[in-house]
Amino acid sequence: MKTERLSKAVSVGCVILVCAAGVLAQDWPQWRGPARDGIASDFDAPGQWPAELTQKWTATVGFGDSTPALVGNRLYVSARQGDQEVTLCLNAADGEEVWKDKYTAQAVDGAARSHPGPRSSPAVADGKVVTLGVGGVVSCLDAANGKVVWRKDPFPGVVPRFFAAFSPIIVDGMAIVHVGGPGKGAIIAYDLASGNEKWRWGDEGPDYGSPVLFTAAGTKQIVTPTEQSIVGINVADGKLLWKYPFPPARRSYNAATPIVGKDMIIVTGAGRGTKGLKIENQAAKEQWSNPDLATQFNTPVLRDGLLFGLSNQNKLFCIDAQTGQTAWTDTGSIGSRGFGSIVCAGSCLIGLTNGSELVVFKPDRAAYTEIKRYKVSDTEIYSHPVVAGDRIFIKDQEKLTLWTL
Repeated sequence: MKTERLSKAVSVGCVILVCAAGVLAQDWPQWRGPARDGIASDFDAPGQWPAELTQKWTATVGFGDSTPALVGNRLYVSARQGDQEVTLCLNAADGEEVWKDKYTAQAVDGAARSHPGPRSSPAVADGKVVTLGVGGVVSCLDAANGKVVWRKDPFPGVVPRFFAAFSPIIVDGMAIVHVGGPGKGAIIAYDLASGNEKWRWGDEGPDYGSPVLFTAAGTKQIVTPTEQSIVGINVADGKLLWKYPFPPARRSYNAATPIVGKDMIIVTGAGRGTKGLKIENQAAKEQWSNPDLATQFNTPVLRDGLLFGLSNQNKLFCIDAQTGQTAWTDTGSIGSRGFGSIVCAGSCLIGLTNGSELVVFKPDRAAYTEIKRYKVSDTEIYSHPVVAGDRIFIKDQEKLTLWTL
């Protein structure tokens, strides 16, 4: 009898673990997904894609180019409503609002005025939601009820030309942000629970890219673009580990998230090409360089040793990530003006264009091969899709929509 009860208990425990793992696998808790690499590991691509996607619900949430975060059955959205910047929590099943936080936002003027909403994507961990507003306001909210845990404005009124776009990262109980503007800024780590400053590195201001987590020689670090460089910062104490000069030229920006490849970091930027960097002895050594292909307003995705991206010249491309050699390019496949997002989703790649098309294509080395194309909005799209299970959440200029296969 005891053996039978034990067997049943183990079976129930296994079911619970599997279910818990399933929920975690389908989370998209931060910029570019669970590992900040644009990979939807739980997506099971259908053998035959449907003629049309199914629209489950759509909700008007406000203006912005921020990508939502998905944790469990809740979506966390940064947007602008009138003169207020808001963080919304929605039920992922039906799009209904659960709670809302708001504060008066900085006016967006100049060249950026046509995009008044947030660009930065929320990060969710340890029961907290961390956001960065267009004016550099950092907020930490209780994920359950939306109450403000703490809020900071370390560089009031100081932002990059096109306003703040860095997506926060939560690591080891800290919320890490890059705030300020040209010549005046800092990467700051705040204690997630209290908001107390743990450390800061203030040598360079932000541009428009976001960080990724990387470990080299046993040292955990964030690798992130700045206004002039790519840097590795020690997570433990905020000390600079290495710096790779990467100054933007003419009308270009440091806007792409670094990509963690096999024993290297891959960086890309218009006017400078795409480069593979080996991190050794607190230095970044160039392993290869492809001067012909680089991105401006998107981050490539790495799959099976191949790098897929959309260049600033609007060429969809594939680069061998070990050698840097171009495998192929294809003009006019997705996006325009170098805007677009790519997700590695099971056996396929999914591209989301600023022309509001969702494009499914094969991760082939030989050539671009399109599988299916869907219209998913009547307005332009500049946010990244959230792909989880059989669900695709897409934020356009003002609305958030759930599409399913």
